[in-house]
Amino acid sequence: MASVLGLLEAREKMVREEIARLREEAERVQAALGEAERELQRLVDARVTVTEVLAGPPSTVAEPTGSAVTGSTVPRRETGMAATALAPDYQRIVSVLESEAGREGMRCQQLAVALGLEAVPAKVEGL
Repeated sequence: MASVLGLLEAREKMVREEIARLREEAERVQAALGEAERELQRLVDARVTVTEVLAGPPSTVAEPTGSAVTGSTVPRRETGMAATALAPDYQRIVSVLESEAGREGMRCQQLAVALGLEAVPAKVEGL
């Protein structure tokens, strides 16, 4: 005859294994749910965009700007050029320098910290 403690330990082991299996299944379901939600958002965005395009042109058509992408060269400066023509990283730098903290001037190390970078030479020298 098996001891009561032995029976309890065996039952506990079975329940722990069931919990582990259910956790794995929950993680799989959670990942599938996240992917389905992202797909739904892409479809909703596409539908909204298509609806806007099919609705006709806006009353005033804005001229496309030469907006840059990350890693691109800095566009040639022109009078009246907005910071939005810069690559996103440069836009972040300009916004920090235009902020209250940057109006008095900043050292590169202070700028690195304001941008959320480590204040180490490898990061500071890149600014």
